[in-house]
Amino acid sequence: MLKRLLLTGPLTLAFLICTLPVRANTITYTAIMTGANEVPPTGSSATGLTTLSLTGDLLTVDVTFSDLTGGTASAAHIHCCASPGNNAPVAIPFTSFPAATSGSYTNTFDLTLASTYTSAFITAEGGTVTGAEAAILAALNDYQAYTNIHNATFPGGEIRGWIVATPEPSSLLLLCTGVAGAIGTLSRRLRT
Repeated sequence: MLKRLLLTGPLTLAFLICTLPVRANTITYTAIMTGANEVPPTGSSATGLTTLSLTGDLLTVDVTFSDLTGGTASAAHIHCCASPGNNAPVAIPFTSFPAATSGSYTNTFDLTLASTYTSAFITAEGGTVTGAEAAILAALNDYQAYTNIHNATFPGGEIRGWIVATPEPSSLLLLCTGVAGAIGTLSRRLRT
């Protein structure tokens, strides 16, 4: 009895952990910002990380950055829609971004509001907020958008990061299912 409990206990625990509720309706994206990603490259040693969390029509933006060499940040935003190695217009400005050489920023944007986007982006995407939202969502999922931080020395941007989707929760569930299967196979082999 004790042997059976010791063999099935880890399998049961792995199964329970892997089947915990996950928020499949939230999609997470990241962008690692460096001077080498700018077009043209800036040579800056500054770095930054942007994490985007999309839940329904709400986009939460978390940015951390450090050691801007061109002065304090004067602007930061999401640019859309271009492939890597190209420049794109501003789509979503990060309102109230800190004027600092290092810092952090968090804001949530409602993608159904015109105030989220620049008027030029709305116009370029058919003149409607619906068109702007469709374009930014497509770009986020197709590696066609980037974040960057601008300052006086680098008005075109000191650091930039291309936005990429991170693995969705279903991939984690698939991984956990495989691990649980491996544990089950191991426990069967130990019993024989």
